[in-house]
Order: sequence, then C-alpha cells, then structure tokens
Amino acid sequence: MTDIPPPHRLRLDGAALVANWHWLRAQGGGAACGAAVKADGYGLGAREVVARLAAAGCRDFLAATWVEAAALMPLPDGVSLSVLHGVRAEDMAAASALPARPVLNSPEQVLRWRAAGGGACDVMIDTGINRLGIAPEDVGVLGGLEIETLMSHLACADEDVPQNAAQRQGLMAVAEQVPHRRLSLANSAGICLGSDYAFDLTRPGLALYGGVPRGEAAGHIRQVAFPEAQALQRRRVPAGASVGYNATWAAERDTDIAILNIGYADGILCGFSGRGRARAGEVALPFLGRVSMDLVAVDATAAPGLTEGDWVTIDYDLPSASALSGQSQYELLTGLGSRFERVWTD
Repeated sequence: MTDIPPPHRLRLDGAALVANWHWLRAQGGGAACGAAVKADGYGLGAREVVARLAAAGCRDFLAATWVEAAALMPLPDGVSLSVLHGVRAEDMAAASALPARPVLNSPEQVLRWRAAGGGACDVMIDTGINRLGIAPEDVGVLGGLEIETLMSHLACADEDVPQNAAQRQGLMAVAEQVPHRRLSLANSAGICLGSDYAFDLTRPGLALYGGVPRGEAAGHIRQVAFPEAQALQRRRVPAGASVGYNATWAAERDTDIAILNIGYADGILCGFSGRGRARAGEVALPFLGRVSMDLVAVDATAAPGLTEGDWVTIDYDLPSASALSGQSQYELLTGLGSRFERVWTD
C-alpha cells in the first residue's frame, strides 16, 4: 500500500535552487562554490540537490556524517564529498571504502586517520567558534598530512562584528604554517561579507535553499520549498464559537473555515498559530487558532470555491516565516517532516 498519495506535499523549485547557487558563486569572485548538503540537503532531499547542483557545475559537496555520505553514493562524476564531522573509530570502515574525505577536527582524529594509512583529507581549524576544530596551538600534529582543504567556520557572519575579521586573520595565520591546497572560510552569510572571505572555496548551505542570511542577499535568493496541503473539510463556524485547542480564537461573525491536512508533525510549527497563512491561488487564508499535530484551520471566507480535496500553499518564504514563528530559518527548513511527498519541478 505504498502508493497511497499523502495529503500534503513539498513542492521544490529546482530552478530556484540552481539560480541561488549561481548567485552565491558570483559573489565569491574566483572561488569555487560548493554546497552543504547535510541534514538531507537541509530537509529537501540531498540526492536530488546534489544531482541538480552537479549538473549546474558544482564540484564540492559537504555532508555531516558518514551515514549521510553513504546515502549519497554513487556520486555524480567529477564531484568530491567532504564529511564535516571527521572520523570516529566507528567510521573508519566507511571512511576507507567511500570516495569521500574526512574533515579532521581534533588531534585524536588526526592520529586515527594517520594510523589507518591516511590519504587526502580536509582539516577544520577552530579560529574562535569553539565548536569543532583543531586549535591553532595544536597544528603541529598536522605534519605530513595530505590536506586538500584547510578550513574554519565563522561564528557571527550574520552580524557586523570584529570577530569576523579576527577569525579570517586567524585562519590566514595557520595557513602560513600548514601546507594545504585550498583555503575555505565562508558559509552563506560569510559569502555576503565580501570577496575577502571567499578564499579558494565557499561553502553555502542556508542560502542555497531559500534562506536569506544577511541583507546583502535579500532580493537575490529565491524561495525553493513550498509546503502544500489538501483541505480536509470546509465548514461554517457560527459567531461566538471557537476553533481548536484551548479556544484561542473565536468567530466574531459567521465564518467559513477550511481544515488543512497538515500540522506541527510536518514542520508547520505552533509558532504559526494565529499568525501563519496559506494561499489558494492569490487569496490569503489566515491561520485560525492553534496549529495542532496534523491539522491547521484557516479562514476560507475569501475563497468561496475552496472545498474538500483542494490544494493550498502554506506561506513559507523563510525570512518572513522566521519572523512570524520565532523559529530560525534553519529550523524551518530542516523541520519539514518526512510525511511530505517531495516533488521537484525545474
């Protein structure tokens, strides 16, 4: 019974994804532009993302774990894959067998990689985010490694703060001590800081998928993910009656509503309660009452033709949806649930 069509789908705009990558690549000047595809392509489907961006010319992809790397095999011809979390002892069999490079993050990982025979790798340097990465004072452990990309990660690239320049200088200082082929620092927000941060390789994630990390990207980044749901029921709520849990909304007048087959289990979070909107064509359908696990009520008064089985689109422009819901753009993307059928259009 696997061919039962679900009552909600995630429409994904492949042309917008590719256009976003082209814009980000242009901002990096002569730097190669990669793509972070961790968390299953930020929730949109990593295999489809890799296929589309590889066809567009992207040659560098980054996953988080070896489980994610294995799920991407076989890779398109001519592309490389880096695994950001490096190598645990449990990862060594996969790391030895798969055509991907670990991003080594600690002296222990360096020793583990070297003991297994080494080979081409990437290395993360901690220049101030104090998350993953080898401290500058420990770079002596890197001697003899075949380092493809020496990288670091900006902590505050979405803000104009002195730490950005300090981290850039920190990476450049380490680069003078450690042989490497390429240097990389900028994520989506870092790309918007200017070409001084691009170095040899940029590593966008959020902006590929429709997120706007800084004001410089506004108007250039296109929405990629469009959640859609069917109306399960249309009904009239009489004046004075309430809708949903805890009766947080009551009708001031007789109101036509539609109940949508979608909810917070699908990533349409409770923060949208009373704030979100769906659309039937160009007609706005405001959310009424609380979002529940599987259902959302919307005001359908302005859409008299909307009835059971009709499809509507949830407003999910990421900057606007983030402001409405209080969730970060990253959370909104990666929280889109597995119950969606993901449908790509080009």
